[in-house]
Amino acid sequence: MDALVAAALEVRRHARAPYSKFQVGAAIEDADGRVWTGCNIENATLGLTICAERVAVFKAVSEGAREFRCVAIAAQTEHPTPPCGACRQILWEFCGDIEVILANPRGVTETLRLKDLFPRPFDASFIR
Repeated sequence: MDALVAAALEVRRHARAPYSKFQVGAAIEDADGRVWTGCNIENATLGLTICAERVAVFKAVSEGAREFRCVAIAAQTEHPTPPCGACRQILWEFCGDIEVILANPRGVTETLRLKDLFPRPFDASFIR
């Protein structure tokens, strides 16, 4: 867990957030123990900004990862910051009810299950 949080904190430094100044890093561990990282990347339209969690998931999936154990999300906030709604949806669809570690650079962490952040998710079961 400590290594996953460290990876999220480290990749956070690569965030491109010139408008919001809100830098976020994410690290997701797949079933084989590989760690995939992502940071948020903003652009002038803001609507096309992509969050750190989605970057990490999409990188992993694009390289063949399909099962995940845990995700760590790090932001420079007083209290650990949970993922936005869009990221909760992506995490649910690609990772299921994984463990989520929220962290900040001061060492404050909180660990919970995705179902606790996203208690009634929409998924493929509704459209079959």
